[in-house]
Amino acid sequence: MAKFTFLGTGTSTGIPLLGCRCHTCTSPDPRDHRLRSSAFLEVEGHFYTIDCGPDFRQQLLRVGVSNLSGILFTHGHRDHTAGLDDIRAINFIHDKALPIYLTEELLEQLKFDFRYMFDENNKYPGVGEVEIHHFDDKPFFLPKDVTVQPIPVWHGHLPVHGFRIGNLAYITDASIIPEKTWPLLEGIEILIINALRDAPHHSHFTVAQAIEISEQLGNPTTYFTHIAHQFGRYAERNPQFPSNIQMAYDGLTIEFDPSWT
Repeated sequence: MAKFTFLGTGTSTGIPLLGCRCHTCTSPDPRDHRLRSSAFLEVEGHFYTIDCGPDFRQQLLRVGVSNLSGILFTHGHRDHTAGLDDIRAINFIHDKALPIYLTEELLEQLKFDFRYMFDENNKYPGVGEVEIHHFDDKPFFLPKDVTVQPIPVWHGHLPVHGFRIGNLAYITDASIIPEKTWPLLEGIEILIINALRDAPHHSHFTVAQAIEISEQLGNPTTYFTHIAHQFGRYAERNPQFPSNIQMAYDGLTIEFDPSWT
C-alpha cells in the first residue's frame, strides 16, 4: 500500500482568509486551518508532491519531509506553483536536480514566472535545478514502474490535469469533467475532488456538484479538498454528508493501492 497525505486543502486564499472574521476563519479547530492545496505521496519508497504552492516549505516542514523524488504539476496558477523556488534546499542537501512532471505548456509558463531559474544565458547562481519530464494525456511512469494516468479536466476555460494512481484519483481546480475523461475514472475506489463552496463558481465544483460526481462514479470513498471559507466549519458540515464522503483537512493521511487495475 501507498500513502497519500493532504499537505493543504484550502483554496487560493487559504483559511483563515487574511482580514476575515467570519465563523469559519475564526474557528479554533485545526481542521479548519487550511493551507493552499497540495498533496504528498509515498509510493514504493519514493516521495512526491502534487503541486508546490506558496505554502510549500511550511507544508514539507510540518510533515517532516526532507527529501523529494519529484513534483507532479496540475496547472500553472500560482497557488499551485509559487513554492518552486523552495526546491533549492533539496538541491543543496541531496546534490541533485529535482524531477518535475508537467505539460509542455506549463513548462513555458514556469520559464516565464521563474525566468531566473530557466534562462541559461542569465541564470542566477544558486537557483533551483530541475529535471524535466513532460506528459500529455497518456499514462507515464514514476520509478518502480508506478503508473500515473493524467486526468484532463477543465478549470473554467483553462485545461488542467488531475492524476489517477492505482485506485485513487485526485482532481483539484476543476469545474468540468469532459466526456472523454470519464472512462479514465472507472473503477476508482478513492476520489479526491475540489468542492469549493455551496454557491456556484465559474471554475470550481460546488459541494452539490462534487457529490453528484461521486454518485456517478459509484460512490467511492470521497474526500473534498480546495475548500473555501464559505464552505463552513468541519465539525458542522462534515456530519451532513453521506457515509462515503468527508471533508479532507491538512495533515490527513490515507492509504491507497498504487497498482494499476
